Amino acid sequence: MKFLKILLTLNFLFLGFLKLQGQNKKVEIKTEKLTDNIYMITGQGGNIGVFIGEEKLFMIDDQFDHLSEQLKECISKLSNKPLSILFNTHMHGDHTGGNANFNSDKVTLVAHDNVRKRVKTNNLEKLREKKIDTNYFTRMLPEITFSNDITFYDGDETIMAFHVHNAHTDGDAIVYFMNNNVLHMGDTYFSKRYPFIDLKSGGSVDGYIDAHKKVLLLINDETKIIPGHGKSSDKKELQEYVLMLEDLKANTLKAIAEGKSLEEVQNSKTISSKYDATHGNGFINPEKLRTTFYTSLK
Repeated sequence: MKFLKILLTLNFLFLGFLKLQGQNKKVEIKTEKLTDNIYMITGQGGNIGVFIGEEKLFMIDDQFDHLSEQLKECISKLSNKPLSILFNTHMHGDHTGGNANFNSDKVTLVAHDNVRKRVKTNNLEKLREKKIDTNYFTRMLPEITFSNDITFYDGDETIMAFHVHNAHTDGDAIVYFMNNNVLHMGDTYFSKRYPFIDLKSGGSVDGYIDAHKKVLLLINDETKIIPGHGKSSDKKELQEYVLMLEDLKANTLKAIAEGKSLEEVQNSKTISSKYDATHGNGFINPEKLRTTFYTSLK
């Protein structure tokens, strides 16, 4: 019960922190060109991927509701082609908050089965409290879902999306643009910072590490990676990140084997001290990271 309370508090604080940021300051939307027809868009919340196809656009994630108009303006400067597919990498509001604003009769919203279930549950409460209406509620929900993988085709490009089990959540999907050699990992990768693993929503340390190992089998040294948060990345950096996660896991398991309590692990700086200066300055600080690793591995 004590572990559950801690996890609930962490999740509440994380989402509240992101929402508060969005309300208190003007957001600067930036674009980074990764290939001739793929861009990464950063603003607030999860990183967005935009693929400019032969006739239409393929968009990955949409950040928060209040950023939709800014994002639409930004995307219109990249291309005047219409949006066709909006893909959610998982269910968190900083990646799905704009669903209703982008969804339309001409746009198909796609996600893993569990994303629809969790977005539906989260928005049902808002609907009951009359914070949103039925139309908004319906447009928030993915219209096509899949269990393991799904493939899209646009001209010469093949877009593979595949589910990774119990990583950041229980509904994570990673998207790979084969010809462009660009990978969008959603929140299964936090570049240059400690990850947020949402244990309450089905995430796990082992699943998170397994997701990275699966990706490393797919990509090569030239692959460009869009993380869920942080700067664009590559295979070398992802390999280093996996080594860090495995080291943190080994240190935590050693502490558990020694009979250390959650409180002792929280206060044991030696478990993560090797990486705290480079990765522990984001929302997930070293103590929160150690809490997550202990709770998941215990």
